[in-house]
Amino acid sequence: MTVTTPEAADERLTRRPLPARLLRRPELGAVVGAIALFVFFALIADSFLRASSLSTVLYFSSTIGIMAVPVALLMIGGEFDLSAGVMVTSAALTSSMFSYQMTANTWVGVGVSLLVMLAIGFFNGFMLARTGLPSFIITLATFLMLTGLNLGLTKLISGTVSTKSISDMEGFSSAQDAFASQLTIGDVDIQVTVVWWLALVAAATWILLRTRAGNWIFAVGGGVHAARAVGVPVARTKIGLYMGVAFAAWISGQHLLFNYDVVQSGEGVGNELIYIAAAVIGGCLLTGGYGSAVGAAIGAFIFGMANKGIVYAQWNPDWFKFFLGAMLLLATLLNAWIRKRAEASR
Repeated sequence: MTVTTPEAADERLTRRPLPARLLRRPELGAVVGAIALFVFFALIADSFLRASSLSTVLYFSSTIGIMAVPVALLMIGGEFDLSAGVMVTSAALTSSMFSYQMTANTWVGVGVSLLVMLAIGFFNGFMLARTGLPSFIITLATFLMLTGLNLGLTKLISGTVSTKSISDMEGFSSAQDAFASQLTIGDVDIQVTVVWWLALVAAATWILLRTRAGNWIFAVGGGVHAARAVGVPVARTKIGLYMGVAFAAWISGQHLLFNYDVVQSGEGVGNELIYIAAAVIGGCLLTGGYGSAVGAAIGAFIFGMANKGIVYAQWNPDWFKFFLGAMLLLATLLNAWIRKRAEASR
């Protein structure tokens, strides 16, 4: 008879000290970076700490964070989506042109846009599962096709590279309330995108940490063959992840449309790299199997602080991309160092 001592018990049941638990959190590096950046801009830019300035930072962060959160889940699952940026524009164009051409209630266009985006997400996941091609190739092809469709169909239908105004159509004001309104808290106006962002972070965190689907996401990111061997539905999980990115693109697209009314068909190109960078800054590994939704949200917040902090500090904005690149590199090195320390402390 074998007697199990407390020391031999499963290490997952062992109560670890707080510092050790913090070191194991993938978003720790992003938290350190966010605090350092916040203090930095608070010291050099007097206007940075104003309530209106912080509201602007939150708004810009939310426009990135809405997409960075599902992109992070996809990266934890071991895949990429290079079509995410253009998909946002596709969602806005679909809503606008369908509503205008069909002279329908704008909510009909919003609903059609949702179905189209989910179909695109399903297509990406299905093609990945059936062909076995790398996600880089699949989503790069989708990126190119959507870029061409956005421009070609907009010019074919509207005669220009932008959509027609739909602000006078039925349902526009209520849709604007849902996707592009402001909430007043005290003397501060908070964009509704911040609410969408926080809701997505909460939902994604719950999925990752409290559901069987979350276990599947980590499993397929850690190793597809091992995950399949223990019964994880790999294809279904990855299709669901791509549809999650498409759903977030739909939300962002509706904000783009109802905030500005008119959409340019060439927008969104390059934003997919910003979403991926925010997830990486937040602690996601490019190899999959590691990361968190909270980390991606903090990564987006770092982008928001950097973008607006440079303006408030009255720096030359031409240096913004260099600053972001340096920040990405430093955050990645910090995350790698923290992860090694966590592994060494086990």
